[in-house]
Amino acid sequence: MNELLSIESLISLLTLTALEVILGIDNVIFVSIIMGRMPANQRKRARTLWMIFGIVTRTLLLFALGWLLKQKGKPLFTLPVLDKPIDVASLVMIAGGLFLLIKTVGEIHHKLEGDEEAHEANAKKGGNNFAKAIFQIVLVDMVFSFDSVVTASGVAQHLEIMISAVVVAMIVMFFFSEKISNFIHKHPTLKMLALSFLVMIGLVLIVEGWAGGY
Repeated sequence: MNELLSIESLISLLTLTALEVILGIDNVIFVSIIMGRMPANQRKRARTLWMIFGIVTRTLLLFALGWLLKQKGKPLFTLPVLDKPIDVASLVMIAGGLFLLIKTVGEIHHKLEGDEEAHEANAKKGGNNFAKAIFQIVLVDMVFSFDSVVTASGVAQHLEIMISAVVVAMIVMFFFSEKISNFIHKHPTLKMLALSFLVMIGLVLIVEGWAGGY
């Protein structure tokens, strides 16, 4: 317990929290764009669920970190034509990258093809769209959680510090997500830049997953 209260542990906590927030920027951008299409009265609830799921997902991954690291290099299956082994991390990153790429390119398409208003109006109708938006947010957040967890394991030595940093970082992102969302949707140019950034992130996830995961 004394080790957790040391100066070194405090520095690790502050450093890791800052890194988690920085690494979570792409996650916040994606969440902001998805929530921008939701009715205003649903956004706070959606952000709260995102924060809760984010904390739970990262905490569970931290507890399973030892098992996850042991799975590195252990193929779940091998692609027959390319003779390419795919492990757990590779599968998650490739699938997450493809989903992010498809979703982001779809957003760009609706923005540039002139049916943005109709698309937004359709996206804001019904409870099923709320559930769909939450599913998309949680799915992408799970992919980004891998980077978060691996970073935590490399910076801090104690599980308690890792979990504390993750919780604080998610709370910080929760409070800033609304402002970021409003800012992005008030400036169409920034929204396009944000979408372009997410396309790049999706491609990076696919390449990293194909190269071997975490």
